Amino acid sequence: MKRMFLAAVLILALCSATFAKKVVAEGKTYSALGDYKIETMDQPVILNGKELDAFTVSYENTGMKVTVAVEKTRKCKNYYVLSDGLSIQYTCNKNYFGVERLTKDLEKEGFKTSNDALNAEQYYHQRVLTTGGNSDQDNTKLIAAYFPFLLKDQEGVLAIN
Repeated sequence: MKRMFLAAVLILALCSATFAKKVVAEGKTYSALGDYKIETMDQPVILNGKELDAFTVSYENTGMKVTVAVEKTRKCKNYYVLSDGLSIQYTCNKNYFGVERLTKDLEKEGFKTSNDALNAEQYYHQRVLTTGGNSDQDNTKLIAAYFPFLLKDQEGVLAIN
């Protein structure tokens, strides 16, 4: 009987571990949204007909989820940051890593950078966050920490919780 119970607990633990998302990183934003947690997504995100690896960023003080899809191009990497409040992209190449507005081709997918939701002052401060290219994990940590400041109405996002 003990073996049967132990086997059942072991099988349950293995099954739950396979369905769990893997936490990649955690950190502080120093914003009203609080600390962040980055998890890998089990399935890729499809944008413009391409399957992109993706991460989910969650913040402790809100229920808002942010998806970060990574597109590797010949010259750089694009990090598409998609949320209900604001969609934007960060670009990384050998010279810099910084924020940009979404390109026109993503408007067909229903994503557009909204001027009403974007904090313009922070947008210009984040045009270059760091020099050179970093790993996807490091860049996603930078996005998770700096993205909340791009939201014009952080208090409104807190109400989502």
